[in-house]
Amino acid sequence: MPSRKAAPAGLPSRAQILEFIKTAPGVAGKREIARAFGLHGHEKIALKALLKDMADEGLIDGDKRAFHRLGGVPKVTVLRVVDIEDGEAIAIPDAWQPDDATPPPRLRVIERGKGRQAQPALRKGDRVLARTEEAGKGWLAHPMKRLPASADQTLGVIEFDGAGKPWLAPVDKRIRNSSPVSDLGGAEAGQLVLAEPSGRSPRAGVKVTEILGDPLAPRAFSLIAIHKHGIPFAFAPETLAAAEAAARLPLSEEQREDLRALPIVAIDPADARDHDDAIWAEPDGSADNPGGFRAVVAIADVSFYVRPGSMIDREARKRGNSVYFPDRVVPMLPEVLSAEVCSLKAGADRAAMACHLTIDAHGRVTGWRFTRALVRIAEVIAYEDAQARIDGGTAGEPLRHLWACWALLAKARAARDPLELELPERRVVLDEQGKIAEIALRERLDAHRVVEDFMISANVAAAKALESKVAPVVYRIHETPGREKLVALKDYLATFDRKLALGQVITPSLFNRMLKDIADESEKALIMEAVLRSQTQAYYGPRNAGHFGLALGSYAHFTSPIRRYADLLVHRALVDGFALEQPRPQDRSIPATSGLSDVDRDDLTRISEVISTTERRAMEAERDTIDRYVAAWLAGRVGEVFETRVTGVQKFGLFATIVGLGGDGLVPVSTLGAERFDYDEKARTLVGAQTGEAYSVGHRMKLRLAEANPLTGALKFEPVDLVPGSGRVERRGARPGPVMGKRGRPANIRHQGRRR
Repeated sequence: MPSRKAAPAGLPSRAQILEFIKTAPGVAGKREIARAFGLHGHEKIALKALLKDMADEGLIDGDKRAFHRLGGVPKVTVLRVVDIEDGEAIAIPDAWQPDDATPPPRLRVIERGKGRQAQPALRKGDRVLARTEEAGKGWLAHPMKRLPASADQTLGVIEFDGAGKPWLAPVDKRIRNSSPVSDLGGAEAGQLVLAEPSGRSPRAGVKVTEILGDPLAPRAFSLIAIHKHGIPFAFAPETLAAAEAAARLPLSEEQREDLRALPIVAIDPADARDHDDAIWAEPDGSADNPGGFRAVVAIADVSFYVRPGSMIDREARKRGNSVYFPDRVVPMLPEVLSAEVCSLKAGADRAAMACHLTIDAHGRVTGWRFTRALVRIAEVIAYEDAQARIDGGTAGEPLRHLWACWALLAKARAARDPLELELPERRVVLDEQGKIAEIALRERLDAHRVVEDFMISANVAAAKALESKVAPVVYRIHETPGREKLVALKDYLATFDRKLALGQVITPSLFNRMLKDIADESEKALIMEAVLRSQTQAYYGPRNAGHFGLALGSYAHFTSPIRRYADLLVHRALVDGFALEQPRPQDRSIPATSGLSDVDRDDLTRISEVISTTERRAMEAERDTIDRYVAAWLAGRVGEVFETRVTGVQKFGLFATIVGLGGDGLVPVSTLGAERFDYDEKARTLVGAQTGEAYSVGHRMKLRLAEANPLTGALKFEPVDLVPGSGRVERRGARPGPVMGKRGRPANIRHQGRRR
């Protein structure tokens, strides 16, 4: 330790400086210390030397702008919440450097009041800029600003090399290299952890911020996706309490249309966690609608329970939507609402928003009205069971009427001619232990189409009803493909001697006719892939631009308010537009109105952008999880040969998916043969320089599974005739030569799903 020097005359003592730093209301830097003790000229130079000595002696830390007592905390600093104790957040300095002798101080975070402007409760992992103070033997923190989560957080698995040094192996297939670990934070080899950079330099490595457990345990794959994509998955106690209070709201029979006598049925997946829509239809029988039907689409009245500005509403807006994984659902609303009082369960009285439809003999919706209703669902039926009853002739009148009405709606749909692309959906079936029992493509039944066409009709009616009232609408928008994508599609079609005239009006019918005229199934698959890539991504917005894929001029999401915030906003707009407000709740902690708030009305553009982003986040998380399940399912089948279809082509290789199962994997160009392969970007094709053998999107080929990584969801394939260990393919016309390595970093190409 450096020798202790006496303070020059005029200078404060070490004890006085420490006391000033401890009690100063703001920043305590060299300038503030000099001003507090009235130092001038050479005394300031002596103060600088004294402060350096105190830092060397381990009494203080910091720089000339802001000092704090060593082992203490800066007056204003960034904190990270590491625990919740008795409802209070406990945080440590975010930039604390690990030191066995000096563990990080734990600060009790004093959150702001519970008033209207209160922020959502802090959760483990949250970061805040806070003002700190030492109180007795502990530290307190007063949040000034909530900060975004570290953008550099990495999800990975702890590994140790031969020298015993820890490394973080990332679970994101886009990250190729492991990182050295500077602080294990108690993590052990093989554990799944969250980590963030220890410093600005990559050489500083990463520090573990949270231990998540066994990466291959049941339910781990969805947990990886939840953390990777930053999906909120835990409700604060205050939000749960608010949901319990909302769930106790009484239903007013006088203020609601009583539809409990109607045999309304809910047709859903067998494993559905909630039921937010149900349908009923019967022949109209009126003289002015011969051959037509009356129908009711009953949707859970979530707006009655989730009021604008409430704690539940703020949390729902932040989530934007529910996220569905094979092993769990991360709901938008607490379970007491999403799975209980809002869910349309058979035999139970439920609050519903009812869309009454009049459908003519041509399947056109000629009239609609919206009411708040009481419903009692007659039966909840799985898609497969409903289809079996219809096919077997055992369906009762409610189902037969639904199918007869749907025959008319299907007729109108065919006349509209929306975009028809075959998009198989993978289904993961788990056993009771959470292990994979089966992965298969989900069968597409007429029962699915029945429900879909009733929902589309109600969604159109909601959009047009609000337009008739000149009320705000959150539209579901799917724009016409942009010119740049159409030019690329035109160039690609030209390689098949097919034309796409860009001067004409581009409609879904144009693409449908193009695909219908192709007899060769392999060519059809190629062009279907190209048409899919030309489509824009659907989004939410308050300015109508139509729905190209569905060939509809006005379209909104009305039918799933339990799991989509956009639908909740549409319900609130209908409450206002059609004077459907209910009596004020007796519980004054629950907001009075269930319609749109002024904030909603003034900020629909921003809200729409947020929920469009959360929807994309959910889609990516769901897709990533399915990829991991598929890779885990295939991990025990490495070496087997599969029938595959090429889904993407790049200069460094092919991406192929197993027919009937899914799961995109890379076929490196180095495994295709000893010759050079040239990449034709317009045709999206790799062509052998000597043999002329070509590989393009849609090409079917038998491939051997070489690798399957459940942690990243990555697969790697190789040609069946690859000579083991040589990286060389034996085939006629291929000339021996040097093995070619990868020519670039793999891209993660996946199909764009279609969400109505």
